[in-house]
Amino acid sequence: MPLAGFLLSPALGHPRHDHDGSAEVPILDWAPPAAGAALVAAGYLLLVRRARRRGRARGPVRLRAASFLAGCGLIVLALTPPVDSFAGRDFRGHMVQHLLLGMYAPLALVLGAPVTVMLRALPAAHGRMLIRVLRSTPMRVLAHPPVALSLSTGGMALAYSTPLYQATMEHPALHGALHLHFLVAGFLFAWVIAGPDPAPSRPGVPARLFVLGLAIAVHATLAQLMYGGFLTEVRAPTADVRGGAELMYYGGDIAELLLAAALVATWRPARRTPGGMDGPDVALDGAAWWTRSTIWTMAARTRSSWARTRAAPSSMPLGTAVSPPRRIWSGSRVRWATARCWTGTTPSC
Repeated sequence: MPLAGFLLSPALGHPRHDHDGSAEVPILDWAPPAAGAALVAAGYLLLVRRARRRGRARGPVRLRAASFLAGCGLIVLALTPPVDSFAGRDFRGHMVQHLLLGMYAPLALVLGAPVTVMLRALPAAHGRMLIRVLRSTPMRVLAHPPVALSLSTGGMALAYSTPLYQATMEHPALHGALHLHFLVAGFLFAWVIAGPDPAPSRPGVPARLFVLGLAIAVHATLAQLMYGGFLTEVRAPTADVRGGAELMYYGGDIAELLLAAALVATWRPARRTPGGMDGPDVALDGAAWWTRSTIWTMAARTRSSWARTRAAPSSMPLGTAVSPPRRIWSGSRVRWATARCWTGTTPSC
């Protein structure tokens, strides 16, 4: 991941502080993350183009691409002026960074379905390697909802309830590592809860909604404790801390509501595969599921009607219609046909 190296670079750890409290970020400090995000976005678009050429681009390709590009843009916004400069002199700016990197950008990236794009664009051998990675034991553990929840909310609680936050203010590399943790943990949680990509051992929608409710409760509790000054180790003016707590409370609620909406919007009746993967590539969306179920039901009824017709007594007058007109579905088209079954010497339907 090119962006990880940029996030961990010492220059990006924290803006330079002046004695008057201002912060200035030279162009060489914020250019690397912008270039890294641009490279990731360009790679995604190349994969989409390759998938189209191979005839495997299905679903809302443009919407997913727009979402992924928006996620890359949010990362650039969080790590470049004026947000990065604001974060260097005010805790509220740091909280804006936290929301962008840990909640909003990951959700946009996840809705871009990067794993699905890679599976459709990569050669078969590389695709099988990616599937093996997704089905590996470490990935199954990381993708388990309680683990993803612990990494997301637990890292946040550790950062603000211990001296870790103050240490990140003094050590640029540690500050970059905190940014990277927010981004990766947020991506993992959003992918497990509402990602359109296949995920190992993904539970049902009620279980994921329950985990999301726990995340909302934890975020709200931490924000309230921070606002009251309890169990926090943030050394900043009280007004800044309370302002950051309010941003965390209301901004986190909005992000989690968007995540819940994405969960409902991307949900579809899924089928379990032998490898334990489920997702859009092994499931039918709602419309297709309903249409195919309708076809199966009507076909079964038609076969039953034909069976009754063939079993009709031979004494029935010739030319008697024993089956009413039935609607036959064929793909997205509907055509009407009248099944008139004849007895006697006329072949039956």
